[in-house]
Amino acid sequence: MEYLSDRIKSLSVSQTLAMSQKSRDLKEKGVDVINLSLGEPDFFTPDDIKEAAKKAIDDNYSFYPPVPGYNDLRQAISEKFRVENGIYYSCDQIIVSAGGKHSLINVVLSIVNPGDEVILLAPYWVSYWDHVILAEGKPVVIRTGIENDFKASAEEIEAAITPRTRLIIFEQSHRYGVHP
Repeated sequence: MEYLSDRIKSLSVSQTLAMSQKSRDLKEKGVDVINLSLGEPDFFTPDDIKEAAKKAIDDNYSFYPPVPGYNDLRQAISEKFRVENGIYYSCDQIIVSAGGKHSLINVVLSIVNPGDEVILLAPYWVSYWDHVILAEGKPVVIRTGIENDFKASAEEIEAAITPRTRLIIFEQSHRYGVHP
């Protein structure tokens, strides 16, 4: 007997995974497809990164890490940001996780109660909606488009905020090819 919680059954099928599977199916049939569904690179892991991963295993980085990630890794990330991006984040401002989706669902589940509202600025990543539904919250969508450079006005955001609003999720416009 299969048992899934009502919470899980309330979620829709992952559109990202469905698109990715469709792409694989078409490729198997010989169709030339560019798969833009998953956030995967179109190249193999560089050899220096593979070697670093092998060295980490040899150096016994094989136990559960501290919750925010290994301090030396967080320090290296801090240094990368400083040198390559000209921005400074201290180690205590950096968290290493299994991925953005994992981190975001942790945030949503930590602060959204049943009936709470989460404002989503559309277009948005397809998983945001289900993150809110999983937390038993209510998604409130503000639609944006090319005519407004994919930006919501302060008035639109203010109008969407209610006493039940707990979170606003938005992405920087460069994800959609729009640059300030």
